[in-house]
Amino acid sequence: MLARGEVERVAASRAQADELLDQARKHMATARLAMESDPIGAYQLLYDASRKALCAVLENQGLRTSSRGGHIAVYEAVSAQLDPPLGQNLRPFDRMRRRRNEAEYPRLESPRFSADDVRADMVKVETIVEIAANVLDQMQPF
Repeated sequence: MLARGEVERVAASRAQADELLDQARKHMATARLAMESDPIGAYQLLYDASRKALCAVLENQGLRTSSRGGHIAVYEAVSAQLDPPLGQNLRPFDRMRRRRNEAEYPRLESPRFSADDVRADMVKVETIVEIAANVLDQMQPF
């Protein structure tokens, strides 16, 4: 991924990783509050929470995805390191990424978003954020 320019080296920063995790937790809290009145916005926040949690793992290692790699590179870079044993818990990220894209680039035939969509994926995002926090606690920055 480094050779393809999808991931680039940056200064490793536990402080930046912790900031991203804090943002992820705030996004989840806001998504809970907004899911009934604005399910699309809540889902986007929920997805961003999972993305920022995965980015935190990379930041702690001195890695960041490039615009060439995009959001999928975040998932691929972290999954490559944690699967197995944790890959199964990270897999919802890619489905959520595709679903979130339906909100960003809607089509008439795209399914509507509901609070139930947010509720269903909230638990999965909570797991991803918890995994990221545990990985940071067990991993020294590079």
